[in-house]
Amino acid sequence: MDVLLANPRGFCAGVNMAIDTLDRALELCGAPIYVYHEIVHNKYVVGRFRGKGVVFVDDVDEVPHGATLLYSAHGVSPKIREVSRQRSLRTIDATCPLVTKVHLEAIRFAKENYTIVLIGHEGHDEVVGTLGEAPESIVLVENVDDVAKLEVADESKIAYLTQTTLSIDDAERIIRALRERFPLIVGPSKDDICYATQNRQEAVKQIAPEADVVLVLGSQNSSNSQRLREIAEAEGKRAYLVDGASEIEPSWFGAKDVVMITAGASAPEEKVQECVDYLAELFGASVHNRVVRDEHVTFPLPKDLRILSQDEVAAESAP
Repeated sequence: MDVLLANPRGFCAGVNMAIDTLDRALELCGAPIYVYHEIVHNKYVVGRFRGKGVVFVDDVDEVPHGATLLYSAHGVSPKIREVSRQRSLRTIDATCPLVTKVHLEAIRFAKENYTIVLIGHEGHDEVVGTLGEAPESIVLVENVDDVAKLEVADESKIAYLTQTTLSIDDAERIIRALRERFPLIVGPSKDDICYATQNRQEAVKQIAPEADVVLVLGSQNSSNSQRLREIAEAEGKRAYLVDGASEIEPSWFGAKDVVMITAGASAPEEKVQECVDYLAELFGASVHNRVVRDEHVTFPLPKDLRILSQDEVAAESAP
């Protein structure tokens, strides 16, 4: 068996920032720390933090007054921020800067009286947060059929935004349908779909044609991981989304198959290596690294955490 190990894969800059932020917050504040929704959509990452005393909540009312609450990488709505203030919570915002960009675009378009078409998946944490920025101005579209049903008050004042973790091909189809129906529609100055999502999808498109089977490491509730599996299937390959080697079925493979392995942006590298080791032990697989694009993006820790760190240093140095 040959294993084609895709690069880039796994953690993106936003996920790294969010995880580092929560680790540092635990060092500074101690447990328990509360997180609104999962810090990232990966069950192993979430499980590791639960073991350290992190409490994940879906309602801010579950957080005790005055406690520390961290906003996940997917972002939150203004309503959540307001409820946090009312409960006197010490908040740390680990929203990915690329998600924040979409929020700011929504605010700008709403102030300019545009109807905003948000292309995304209903109920996804990121979409819920973006919708909350301008609920009276935003309408959600999930597919091309939704475009045909759209009704807007002024077709000369319509804009579109996208969830950052969509399939590029699906988003382009929907945007094309929007432009055909609303020729005056405007979009963001720069694509909303994040660099990591695009790079990982590009790697699957380039490498999957050489493979018999594609393994995608990631959790079932990870949008960008699901898109990687779908893209591999669109290439005519057997594709499986798994959290780790324990979910792999040997019957998926032939002894001399070529297997591509990649990972969604919230999947830990240790789980990738676990699967590589599993295939090496079971099928004597040899590994070949395939680099499609280099990534050098990093995001600084959030300002809230930097201020918290400075306060901690000041307190330790006080007489």
